[in-house]
Amino acid sequence: MKPWFKLAVIPAFVLAVTACQQKEEKTDKATDTKVELKSDQEKQAYAIGSSIAEYIRTTMEKQEELGIKLDKELVIAGFEDGIHNKAQLDEETVKTQLQALDKAASEKMATKAKEEADKNKAAGEKYLAENAKKDGVKVTKSGLQYEVLKEGTGEHPKATDRVTVNYKGTLTDGTQFDSSYDRGEPITFALNRVIPGWTEGVQLMTVGSKYRFVIPADLAYGDRNMQTIPPNSVLVFEVELLGIDKGDKADESKAEKPKAEAKK
Repeated sequence: MKPWFKLAVIPAFVLAVTACQQKEEKTDKATDTKVELKSDQEKQAYAIGSSIAEYIRTTMEKQEELGIKLDKELVIAGFEDGIHNKAQLDEETVKTQLQALDKAASEKMATKAKEEADKNKAAGEKYLAENAKKDGVKVTKSGLQYEVLKEGTGEHPKATDRVTVNYKGTLTDGTQFDSSYDRGEPITFALNRVIPGWTEGVQLMTVGSKYRFVIPADLAYGDRNMQTIPPNSVLVFEVELLGIDKGDKADESKAEKPKAEAKK
């Protein structure tokens, strides 16, 4: 659950501060009427109000995206009554109503996430089916798809080895979410500490080769939302295997890892 849903823990005065700012926006006086901020204490007081107001403003915008639209005039009224100690709701009722709002937002968020995950799953299955028909594409028993872009002459790594690679990761629509090329240097990581699609795929490679992997969601992050990687996403990686380290395995925990790091 994202922080902006946790309205239940926000004191009533927080809503009040937001309402004050929104009232100014509605009357278009926010840019015309400015308070003088001379001392540090004055700036600190203003900073508190501004920070809280910004938080609540963005919270309400997020709620509107989910279909929860609150009456701003009532938010303003709640502020004015609260600041004058004339609130129409007692503390317990305020708590109950904020918890109900939090629950409603959470349920809508879960519904939206499931819809997105189902949509991505269907799109991913279609992409995998079409990609499997392309010349040069091979499919393993697990469903991993790979294409040899350049074949090397070195040895194959084992799952217990550490490898050094250059790579680029994208979604099926071409959106890039990670790239060692952009960072200007390859990375080294323990091969058994990454997502299953990487662990399996890189073992097919020889040093000096470059492969294109299309990794089904169940060999990647599944239905988890990884921010830059939506739930049930099929991932596309171009990987160059530069070297294999068969040295001290005890140091695996220190290996740098790409965004294909293992799901827990």
